[in-house]
Amino acid sequence: MFLNYDFPPDRIGTDDSVRNAIINNFNSLDLRNDKGALWENFIISERMKYLSYNRIHSNVYFWRTTTGKELDWLEEREGKLFAFEAKWNPERRAKLPLGFEEAYPETEFRVVNRENYLDVITK
Repeated sequence: MFLNYDFPPDRIGTDDSVRNAIINNFNSLDLRNDKGALWENFIISERMKYLSYNRIHSNVYFWRTTTGKELDWLEEREGKLFAFEAKWNPERRAKLPLGFEEAYPETEFRVVNRENYLDVITK
């Protein structure tokens, strides 16, 4: 498989309050410049809980090229790939990077935003 990296558990910040303490930033979201990073971390944390609570075995990855194209979260299970891209702003569009789509055309892709996140973390 061409997937770049296993998702290393020690690199996932599962507690945003610890992250906020380390960077000393407890401002409200409307004052923060790292909303996207917080959102991505929240979605990944909640997705991990969902998989665990529902006893769904899945190999998880993130994917990034040397030119900076990336996918936030990949699940490999049941012989299929499921890709997720977290976007705080529901108006932001995202699509599978062309090289990834060409290599894995059957990938199921979802953009996760504030309007649809419950479908991803509860279903």
